Amino acid sequence: MARPLLLLLLLLLLLTFLLLAAAAPQRPCGPAGLSGNTVLGRPGANITLTCQDEGPANVTVTWRREERGPAARGGHSRQLPDGNALLLRHLRHEDSGRYVCSGGGRPLRSLQLLVEEPPEPPRVSCYRRSHDKDVLCEWPLRAQPSPGTRAMLWVKRRFAAEDAAAQRCRYFARARKFVCRVKVPPGAEDTKPLVVSTCVTNSAGAVAGEDRIITLSGVLKPDPPINVTVTPLEMSPQRLRVTWSYPRSWDPRFYWLRFQIRYRPEPAQTFTEVEQGTRTWLDIRDAWRGTRHLVQVRAQEEFGHGTWSEWSREASGTPWTDPGDVTSEMGPFSSQFPMEDGTYWVTLPPELFGRDGGAAVEASASAAPPYAVLVAGGSLGLGIALLVAIVVRYRQMWGRGDPKAEGEGQHVLVPLAPPSAPPLSDTPLLPPPRAPGSARHQLGLFLLQGVTGGGWTWVWGGGAPSAGMWSNPRTPFLEVPKVPPPDLSL
Repeated sequence: MARPLLLLLLLLLLLTFLLLAAAAPQRPCGPAGLSGNTVLGRPGANITLTCQDEGPANVTVTWRREERGPAARGGHSRQLPDGNALLLRHLRHEDSGRYVCSGGGRPLRSLQLLVEEPPEPPRVSCYRRSHDKDVLCEWPLRAQPSPGTRAMLWVKRRFAAEDAAAQRCRYFARARKFVCRVKVPPGAEDTKPLVVSTCVTNSAGAVAGEDRIITLSGVLKPDPPINVTVTPLEMSPQRLRVTWSYPRSWDPRFYWLRFQIRYRPEPAQTFTEVEQGTRTWLDIRDAWRGTRHLVQVRAQEEFGHGTWSEWSREASGTPWTDPGDVTSEMGPFSSQFPMEDGTYWVTLPPELFGRDGGAAVEASASAAPPYAVLVAGGSLGLGIALLVAIVVRYRQMWGRGDPKAEGEGQHVLVPLAPPSAPPLSDTPLLPPPRAPGSARHQLGLFLLQGVTGGGWTWVWGGGAPSAGMWSNPRTPFLEVPKVPPPDLSL
C-alpha cells in the first residue's frame, strides 16, 4: 500500500519540476570571458601591471600605452614611469587600453586594461501605448554604462512549453535608460500572463533582473494628452474652459480614453483634481478672480485597464476681467482666499489700500459724481413730499369723525319694500293716533317685530303696508323704545 503512494508522490514531484522548467525562461546570463592578457579594474581604484614575474637584470623596463583615435594620429602618448611594475592610481574609464612593456629595445609583454564596473541590476517596468502597439520595457540607470554593456530581454507565455523569444535592448544616453521592444507572441490574449526576463552583461560581470509577470491589458499606459489650452469665458470672472486632444499614438475610433484634470492658481502649491470622463473639455467654475492658473491633463483606458499616463505639459490661463471693475486688477495677488470649508472669501486688492494701511476706497467714496448727488436728492425730496401728503389726508379724515360711530344706537328711517306676509296679529299694541284734519288716513302704530342689528327697529304705521320704515337717527319719524318681539303663541 505504501509503495503505490510513494510512486504517486514521485510522479507529482516530477510533473511539478517539468512545469517549472517549462515556465522558466531559457536565458543565458553570464559575463563575457576574459583572455589571459586582460586585466579588469574598477573606476576609482588602484591597480598594478606587472611586465614579468622576474624582471630582467641590468635592463630598464619601459611602459607605453597604445593610443587610438585622434591621440594616436597626433603622436601624443601618455608618459609612464619605468620599472617592471606599473602602478596606476584612481582609475578612470579613459585609462582603459593596451599597455606594452619593453626591455632592451624589444617588447616583452602586452596587457589589455579594462576599467569597468559590474552592470546595475535592472528594475524593469513595461507599458503599452495603445491596444495596437507593441509592449515597451525599460529601466533607468544611475550612471552611464561602459561601452561594452549589453542588455537582453526574453518573453514567453506563462506555463507554456516554448522557447522564450530574445530581443536586444537599446540604450538611450539622453534619457539614461535601456528600452526593449517586446514582440507579443502569436495568439497571446490580453488577459493571459506573460513572463519577461532581462539580463545585462559587460566585461566586469553580468546581472539578471527579476522576472516580471505582465498582461497585455494590465500594461496599458497611454501617452499624455496634447494641445491643452486654457481660455477665459466672457462675462464669467470665475470660469475657465480647458480643452485638449487625444495623443497621436491612440486611435479614438476603436477605443476611448477617460481623463483627469488638475489645476491650481499660481500662488497656491496644491492642485485640485477633477474626473472628467471621456469628454475632451472642462469648465472650471471656481477659478480665482484675476489670477493665472496652471492646468494639466492625463489619460487612462476607458474601462480602467492599465495605469494613468504621465501628466501633460502645463497650460496657463487667466479668467475674464471687467475693464471697469477696479477689484479685478489684482496684480500678483488673488481676489479670493480659501476657507476651511472649501469655499473662497473675497478679499480686496492691495491697490485699494494706502501706504498707512487705511482703505483708499473710503477716501474716494466721498467724492461722488454730480449725477449721483442729483439722483439721491431727488429721491429724498419725493419721499418727503409723499409722506406729507399721506399725513395731511389722514388728518382731514380724522377731523370729520366716523359717521358710523355717531349713529350707533340711534334709529334711522330707511324706506323698504313691504313685507311679503300679512301681520301676525290684528290687535294693536299702541293706540293709533289721529292726525288733525285728516279723517281718511288714520295713523296707527303697530310694532310687529324687533329686528336686531345695532339698535335698529322696524315700525309699521297703520294703513297701507308700504308705511313700514326704519328709524333714522337724524330725522326720526317716531321715537319708539326697543321692545322684545310679541309672543305669537297667543
